[in-house]
Amino acid sequence: MCGIVGYIGHRDAYPIVVKGLKRLEYRGYDSAGVMLYDEESGVKVCKTKGKVSDLEAKANEGFTVKGNIGIGHTRWATHGVPNDVNSHPHVSNSGDLVIIHNGIIENYAPLKEELIKRGYTFKSDTDTEVLVNLIEEVQKKENIKLGKAVQIALNQVVGAYAIAVFDKKNPNELVAARLGSPLAIGVGEGEYFVASDASPFIEYTSNAVYLEDGEMANIRLHKAIKIRKIKDDSLVDPYIQELQMNLEQIEKGGYDHFMLKEIYEQPSVIKDTYRGRLHANEGIVQMAGVEDNLEKFLNAKRILIVACGTSWHAGLVAEYIFEEFTRIPVEVEYASEFRYRNPIINKDDVVIAISQSGETADTMAAIKLAKENGAFVFGVCNVVGSSISRESHAGAYTHAGPEIGVASTKAFTTQITVLTMIALKLGKAKGTLSNTDFHTYLQELEIIPEKVAEALETNDKAKEIAAAFKDSPNCLYLGRGYNFPVALEGALKLKEISYIHAEGYPAAEMKHGPIALIDEHMPVIVIAPKQGHYDKIVSNIQEIKSRSGKIIAVVTKGDIQVRELADYVIEIPETSDALSPLVTTIPLQLLSYYIAVMRGCNVDQPRNLAKSVTVE
Repeated sequence: MCGIVGYIGHRDAYPIVVKGLKRLEYRGYDSAGVMLYDEESGVKVCKTKGKVSDLEAKANEGFTVKGNIGIGHTRWATHGVPNDVNSHPHVSNSGDLVIIHNGIIENYAPLKEELIKRGYTFKSDTDTEVLVNLIEEVQKKENIKLGKAVQIALNQVVGAYAIAVFDKKNPNELVAARLGSPLAIGVGEGEYFVASDASPFIEYTSNAVYLEDGEMANIRLHKAIKIRKIKDDSLVDPYIQELQMNLEQIEKGGYDHFMLKEIYEQPSVIKDTYRGRLHANEGIVQMAGVEDNLEKFLNAKRILIVACGTSWHAGLVAEYIFEEFTRIPVEVEYASEFRYRNPIINKDDVVIAISQSGETADTMAAIKLAKENGAFVFGVCNVVGSSISRESHAGAYTHAGPEIGVASTKAFTTQITVLTMIALKLGKAKGTLSNTDFHTYLQELEIIPEKVAEALETNDKAKEIAAAFKDSPNCLYLGRGYNFPVALEGALKLKEISYIHAEGYPAAEMKHGPIALIDEHMPVIVIAPKQGHYDKIVSNIQEIKSRSGKIIAVVTKGDIQVRELADYVIEIPETSDALSPLVTTIPLQLLSYYIAVMRGCNVDQPRNLAKSVTVE
């Protein structure tokens, strides 16, 4: 969950690397660093605790930014606290080798002990400094070039990594490798780029090579990339892909924050997600990944959904939808717990793995376990060519476009959109969903973007409520049925970006404990659309009212009953119960956003978090 960038070519490396690090700050932002090389000055390293802007400020204090070769890093700390010394890049004892690393070397401690016995000293607490010195030790001992030394060293480590290594004795080369952490190589005219994703180099080239797990690349000026398998040294033909993103997608476009931009993109990205798949007038849902494996889905005794965070909440919504539409039992598991509890996985299980980035380490581990036990794995992710998309037997992309804000918004709604289409297709094929209901849902889903756009008109109301409750230390979110997971997601958004303690509960569970917390200081956000368990949730609201809780209600337009009880009301357009999470979540996203802004929090880069969680 760190970001790495590298450049070798004819341009000045420093501005390319720094701009690339800014685009990768969603992956980590507690420290940053850069290495540059030119013949006159040699290797120069500048690094610091803090954000990339802090790195720029430090570099302005006399750091020489000349050089056509550079590597950079933005960090989310795993080994060692965020400080200048633990920041990357790390330099070997001789000063010849420099490395940047995303991932974790699990066996770094015994390797470090052995290197200390051989006379190596360490300045930092990081596993990465151990790796660069291990490479140096192999290189010296075997008297070999950098690429071979990297390969031998990586065969001795246990863990995950995406690395780029530079050797000043051979300054026209970068060596890159990956296992478990993503790595893209941009191929330009007489230049190469290395990065955790393609965003740092999209204005320079539209051609990229994505390294597969267990591969390394020798990247040399004026020569073709040479890719090898780390384990057996076999050559791999580089597959150059054309990038599917553009510069406009990864810039703010006039919005104050990426998160707000991404909230407002939801009507268009939901449409992009079902475009070419949903044909309401013809009564067709067209999804190749499902159609090609239809028998596996139809014969499934059980569907297991594995995910983390917001994707787990999307999975909970899908549990309701799949069981309603297909009558197949569904279990939703935290991917981070799944592999450690010796789960029962059968060959006739279908495992759906959900991840925005497609790189989530816990979800990847769950996929591998499911495959080892013979289950069919279907991936749902947003990033084309990501690890989960390659590791799954089949899958579907969400087509949400790049999501830069660390707190997911459009990922949630597009994941629900994909999962709903799968459930509709299976329900129709099984005959568990009537033709009438099938066509009704298709038509409803087709106009959901318009209803989401209408829900975005609650912006000013969300801002008003935010001003009233921005200083509250706690908040409770309640929902029932399809909207219980929305309550969980609303609470998560508030926690993530405003640092207010918030909890989501099924509304009926309030009286089994959380009601003890309710007094005149406790804001309670209740999701109470007209469809679903309306009468029951009205009773829950009355229980809150009788204990002086402050009620913020999300209701269907024209609601009268809840309006009389609530302190604040947010109105949304009416939609069916099953599709309501796509609409009810919108005002909760806006509310969290404005509370965070009013509290002076860094909305796009909340403390301690990172977007792509590539460590377990």
